[in-house]
Amino acid sequence: MTTGNHTSFIILGFSNLPHMECLLFLLLICIYFITVLGNILILILINVDPALHIPMYFFLRNLSFLEICYTSVTLPKMIANLLSEDKTISFAGCAAQLYFFLLFGATECCLLAVMSYDHYSAICNPLRYADVMNKTMCVRLAVGSWICGSLVALGHTMFIFTLPFCGSNVINHFFCEIQPVLTLVCGDTYWNEFQIIVAAAFVIMVPFLLILVSYIHIISTILKMSSAKGRHRAFSTCSSHLTVVVVFYGTAVFIYIRPKSIYSLDVDKLLSLFYSVVTPILNPIIYSLRNKEVKGAIFFQLNCIPRNSSTLKRNLPY
Repeated sequence: MTTGNHTSFIILGFSNLPHMECLLFLLLICIYFITVLGNILILILINVDPALHIPMYFFLRNLSFLEICYTSVTLPKMIANLLSEDKTISFAGCAAQLYFFLLFGATECCLLAVMSYDHYSAICNPLRYADVMNKTMCVRLAVGSWICGSLVALGHTMFIFTLPFCGSNVINHFFCEIQPVLTLVCGDTYWNEFQIIVAAAFVIMVPFLLILVSYIHIISTILKMSSAKGRHRAFSTCSSHLTVVVVFYGTAVFIYIRPKSIYSLDVDKLLSLFYSVVTPILNPIIYSLRNKEVKGAIFFQLNCIPRNSSTLKRNLPY
C-alpha cells in the first residue's frame, strides 16, 4: 500500500465539543449496551421458540447479528476516544474498520432485499411459499448476501487505501468513513469520488429497486384481498420491514449518493452517527413492538407456556 508519510491517523471525533464528552460517553455506552442486548435477545428468542423457525425470522436472526457487528465496528472505538487523549488509529486499523463497516452495511442492503423477496413469496405466492423458501434456499440467500457484502467492502477498501496519502492525517469524523478518509488523499480525488458514488449507487440502488418491485407486487396483491382481516394481517407483517428499509436507505442514499457541492463534514458526521448508532438500536424495538409473533413468543417464553403443535406445523415451511 502507498501510504505517503502516514503510518497512523488521528480521529477527531467530538474533540470540538469537550464539555459534552462525558455526556456523550454515558449516552453512547447506554445505546451500545441496549443495541447489543436487544439484538441478542432477539437471537435467543428466535432460537428457542419453535414458532419462529420460519424464513422470515431466519432472516431477522441474520439481521440482528448484522446489527450487533455493525454497531461494534464504530461504537467501542468512539467510546474509547471520548475517554482517552490518544485518538490515533493505525493505518491498518483504519482500513480494517472501513472494511468491516462496509461489509456489514452492504450485507444489510442485500439482506433487506432478500427479506422483501420472502414477503413477496409469502403474500403473492402462498401456495408455493413452502417449496420456494425452503431451508436450502434461505441459507443460499443469506450466504449470497454476505458474499456480496464482502466483495463490495474489499473492492472499496483496496481502492481507497492504495491511494497516496499526504499532508494532514486528521480524520474529521468519529470513525474511518469513505469521504473523510478521501479528503486526506494527495491530488485531485474527483475521479475517485465519482467511481465511489457510482459503485455506492449500484450497491444501494439495486437492492432498493428489488425491494421496490417486490412491494409493488405485494401492495397490489393485498389490495385485491377480499378480507379486511387478511389485508390488515398482510400489511402488519410487512410494516416492520418497511420501517427498517425507510430508516436505513433514507440515510444511506443521502450519505453516499449526492454531489460533492452539497457535501458537508458536519452534516455527514451527524447522519453517520444516526445510521451507525441509532439505526441498529431501532431493529429490536421495531421488531418487538410492531410484530405480533415476536410479542407472542415473548409472552409464551416468559410464562413458560409450550407452543401448540398444530400451530407449529402450520407455520413451519420446512
